[in-house]
Amino acid sequence: MVIILKNYKKPSITVDILIFNENNKNINKNSEFILIKRKNDPFKDYWGIPGGFVDYGESTEEAAIREAKEETNININLESLQGVYSKHDRDPRGHTITIFYNATGDFNEMKADSDAKDINIFSYNDLEKISLAFDHNKILKDYFSKINKINE
Repeated sequence: MVIILKNYKKPSITVDILIFNENNKNINKNSEFILIKRKNDPFKDYWGIPGGFVDYGESTEEAAIREAKEETNININLESLQGVYSKHDRDPRGHTITIFYNATGDFNEMKADSDAKDINIFSYNDLEKISLAFDHNKILKDYFSKINKINE
């Protein structure tokens, strides 16, 4: 049975997927990952972590795999949940909660698709040179800070 809550304002759920090369077995600050350049507003022409909205009836894991394929053309191996970001003003379209995963995939399959205007390979040190969408700068800094502590 499905209960529809009509008078209850709800946030939207999104997923973001940080994709590393499947040949990289030791993720660190020098590891290469994929970002997409957004084709549409908000944050048109900004770089961002591939991702998007979870469809009704879809798990966040299914959404992550679908969104990665739609935006990067890569069939990913979802590795693990890395965080949840829920600040009410993280998306100018409204309150969204993002579920952040890391994944691996074959970079040879990479091509900009769907909402992506461009796609490229970056490393952590490149982040200070580019403008990132939404709160993706915070997400990436948090992730690499955690990875750095694990590798120490």
